[in-house]
Amino acid sequence: MAEPQRAGELPEDVDMDECMTSYTYVYSPDLLKDQVAFITGGGSGIGLRIAEVLMRHGCDTAIASRNIDKLREAATKLSAATGRRCLPLCMDVRQPETITAAVEETLRELCRIDILVNNAAGNFLCPATALSFNAFKTVMEIDTMGTFNTSKVVYEKWFKDHGGNIVNISATLGYRGQGLQVHAGSAKAANDAMTRHLAVEWGPSGVRVNTLAPGPISGTEGFRRLGGPRGEAAGAFQSIPLQRAGNKTEMAHAVLFLASRASSYVTGAILVADGGAWLTSANDVSKMLGIAFSQSAKL
Repeated sequence: MAEPQRAGELPEDVDMDECMTSYTYVYSPDLLKDQVAFITGGGSGIGLRIAEVLMRHGCDTAIASRNIDKLREAATKLSAATGRRCLPLCMDVRQPETITAAVEETLRELCRIDILVNNAAGNFLCPATALSFNAFKTVMEIDTMGTFNTSKVVYEKWFKDHGGNIVNISATLGYRGQGLQVHAGSAKAANDAMTRHLAVEWGPSGVRVNTLAPGPISGTEGFRRLGGPRGEAAGAFQSIPLQRAGNKTEMAHAVLFLASRASSYVTGAILVADGGAWLTSANDVSKMLGIAFSQSAKL
């Protein structure tokens, strides 16, 4: 049986990028008091909820992506809900010069960066035989190069001399060879390795680098694109040990743990937050092909 909705959580809906109407604190409200977080892909989905939860714990944020209109709308909502500053920044993680400009503006406006959340990503269902060379390259550029580009710029501009925390948002796709996901699985596997390498190299500078690997998370565009609603309706999530999809608030709380002093001696770690899904869920390629073709017809 699925767990009931908890206080502070909204019903998860892919079209709903709103702030929570109420919130129950798991950690101290001042856990991130006067810190600043830089969040890529922070204008919607998991990224927006991460921004909100960090802000509710005393953090100001800069949210960055290519869609400045969506970012401005999100920033207005976030500041109204939390009372903290939110700086919307137009940036493409594939273009280091735009990252540099966004980071420099953050430092001018907010004076520091304590937390970097690499959340920007792109994904879709596609068999390897139908995947174009350019599509594979694009996902690698956004997910892997984007994570490295942003981490390197933030490190050089601030973390090298002041320390900080990096949380990379990954996935469990590469752990067992998920069907129709060679592009995203390859990109996320590279990011998991990057987390460990950077944790080793940047640890002496006081920088912790960790990864959160979510499972199926309702209320997101990725959930829709990857066939989540259809799988949920068909009872596919009954194979997950916790018997349900996760939600955005749970992922934000996991990031809060990794980005805060609650995990002060944790670095180079991959925190899987998927309800045990990757351990037990079916990997039926024929069924997944049906979902992929169904989803592509709707795009």
